[in-house]
Amino acid sequence: MRRSWSLLGLCLLYYSAECLLPPSKEELGQISLLGEKYLDKQIENAITGVKEMKTVMERSGEDHKKFLTALEKTKQQKEDALKAAQEMETKLKEEQEVCNDTMQALWEECKPCLKNTCIKFYSRTCSSGSGLVGRQLEEVLNRSSPISIWINGENIDTLEKKDEEQNQKFKDLEDRYSEVADGVDSIFTDSMKVFDHMRSFHQPLFPSPFRMPRFFGRGEGGEVGEGASMFHPMMDMARSLFGSLGPFADKDEDFGLTPSEGDGGMNEDIVITRPFGKDRMTCREIRRNSAGCIKLWGECEKCKAIQSIDCSGNKPLDGPLKEELEKALSMAEKFTQDYSKILRRFEEQMFNTSSLLDMFNRQFGWVSALANNTKANDGIFQIKTVISRTTEDNEQPEDTKVSVELFDAPPMTFTVPGDIPWSDPKFSEVVAQEALDRYKQNVVVVK
Repeated sequence: MRRSWSLLGLCLLYYSAECLLPPSKEELGQISLLGEKYLDKQIENAITGVKEMKTVMERSGEDHKKFLTALEKTKQQKEDALKAAQEMETKLKEEQEVCNDTMQALWEECKPCLKNTCIKFYSRTCSSGSGLVGRQLEEVLNRSSPISIWINGENIDTLEKKDEEQNQKFKDLEDRYSEVADGVDSIFTDSMKVFDHMRSFHQPLFPSPFRMPRFFGRGEGGEVGEGASMFHPMMDMARSLFGSLGPFADKDEDFGLTPSEGDGGMNEDIVITRPFGKDRMTCREIRRNSAGCIKLWGECEKCKAIQSIDCSGNKPLDGPLKEELEKALSMAEKFTQDYSKILRRFEEQMFNTSSLLDMFNRQFGWVSALANNTKANDGIFQIKTVISRTTEDNEQPEDTKVSVELFDAPPMTFTVPGDIPWSDPKFSEVVAQEALDRYKQNVVVVK
């Protein structure tokens, strides 16, 4: 008898040290139900976030169409001008052939003077980079003819090369845009599957898809439902992004994303003015396109001599063909610059939109992973065990150990701060949120 009482005393001591009245099976069910209701709200909020993500992509698509229209129009104008320039250059070269040797000889004497003149003006005003400008200009001059480069400091080869670079950049941006759009569509489709399942499983907890709250474009005085404060920063970014796009409001705007790229911090907008002419160039212009130094031809006697050379009573560089070529190249250069500006603005929109969508995806995209993980009929969240420990002095309870199952993921075990007893309704939310956070860390959403 005394032995039986000893065993009973040991058991009581064990329970007092190991656990504080663990919840019954029914109580575990109630705790799980409260946690599941909390998770339902998180899923609903995430689905709403994905719907807004889809709306952002749709708004971006509207501007994307405008960009494509403008790019296509400018591209056609650029190609037409290039074709006209090619025709004029061919005719001009035919007229020049009768005195080609004389013109070429003058050109060889003109090139070093042009290089030295350009470097002198550049180094006098710009802080650095004269060596690079000199090398670039020498390469341009060595592969160019007196005629092909003489007009506006641009030759057809340079413009054609820019055209190829622009075409490749446009293709890369379009591929990226399609990738982003397909990813958003995939996340949205899977999230709607989750929505349909959760609505059928918890109806009428989940509202109709057409009655779910929408926050994009809501006026400042509009009311926002419970839990929607998480959308405010992203919605503000979206309104700011699409409210300021106006892709073609200012055709003269500089759309460069990195104004001081590669110049070591030098001010590229410093103006270099020819002392004996009206042409104005900037440090930026010369560094990026040293062929522009041809505008300084008036500073070199041998270069001026080319302009007035007479080929059997005909001056190729002082006649109507030269004027036609100059006009065509000027238009081709203008449309090339216009195309670059629109393309830069398109790239800027892509970057901003992708950044915003990435924020949405990081916060809400996890819900799409539940498309194939919400089929259980016994609930999406279950707390299996709760073990509350106490310290020896019984004054401060230690952390509570819980084991839970969430969706179709493997069981998880973690602890809850001991100052939140399992009988507190907050306990269910804390456990559910911790389980959800761990689930998100283990879910890789590849779209």
